[in-house]
Amino acid sequence: MADFKHIPAKPTLGLGCWAIGGPFFMDGRAVGWGEIDDNVSNAAIAAALDHGIAHFDTAQAYGCGHSETVLGEALKNHPDVAIATKIGLEINTETKQLIGPINDPEVIRQTIDASRKRLGRDRIDLVLHHNNELPVEEAQPTFDMLATLYDQGIIGAYGWSTDFPDSARAFADHAGFTAVEHAMNVLKPASHMVPVIEELNLLSLVRSPLAMGVLGGKYDAKTQFSKDEVRGSNPGWQDYFKDGKITDAYLAQLNATRDILTSGGRTLAQGALAWLWARTPNAMPIPGFRTPEQVNDLCGALAKGPLTQAQMEEIETILDRPEEGPPKAS
Repeated sequence: MADFKHIPAKPTLGLGCWAIGGPFFMDGRAVGWGEIDDNVSNAAIAAALDHGIAHFDTAQAYGCGHSETVLGEALKNHPDVAIATKIGLEINTETKQLIGPINDPEVIRQTIDASRKRLGRDRIDLVLHHNNELPVEEAQPTFDMLATLYDQGIIGAYGWSTDFPDSARAFADHAGFTAVEHAMNVLKPASHMVPVIEELNLLSLVRSPLAMGVLGGKYDAKTQFSKDEVRGSNPGWQDYFKDGKITDAYLAQLNATRDILTSGGRTLAQGALAWLWARTPNAMPIPGFRTPEQVNDLCGALAKGPLTQAQMEEIETILDRPEEGPPKAS
């Protein structure tokens, strides 16, 4: 079973459930991954369980509750498999509209009950605040509430989904604060966040480990993503894509590292995960999935393990990444 209170002793993989939430929208733009088939999602989750995956990451926002519902049903006979969900964004489950941030801890407390119902669980293993950019002082009441729920045993641990190191540091002295979910991949090495994660010995739940599919091996310069999904709708907070196409800069970085990432018989996606495991021992990547075939590919990375230190150093000599600059939402 996944443990949110200790750093993994060996490379560990979770799976992210954004894509299986289906369509949802914010400010007139698609922020989901397009249409899905719940039967295929269930088969993919079953494949993950067959591979020994013991952690699934979802959110109230994903499909405006639908991802939680699908995951809860698929795991109803697997109470020992850990679930993390995220709170703090208001949703309309009927219209599939993501409305915006919630900062009232009492309202958030009620949404946690709604998540427990959708997930079919009295206790949620990990609850993460989903508001990346919320100032620490404004987040304090919600984290005080999460601390109370932790003390009551309603949640097993809590943390923050944020790319801001100061936010990661702010509540790390709380007994139940054990994890930070943040963006990181070979194209974006999270150089500001990793030292904080390691200093505080927090679990690094790595979202966007495949750069929203750029590192998945399926797409190239000719690929055109539909406006009906987040990679084609130009939501404004991600920069891997422009007008529904992967940007030239990221394609160039991908192609420069492809041979190293696919060494040892790895697929490109497996190499991207291997880079993360070599980047920090605190990392648990949570790549997204939709099909059993994707799950099989991702889980195959575990047998091959992390890249070597020599390979990591070679990648750093090859890549000409833009200066990372100050933290920002991604």
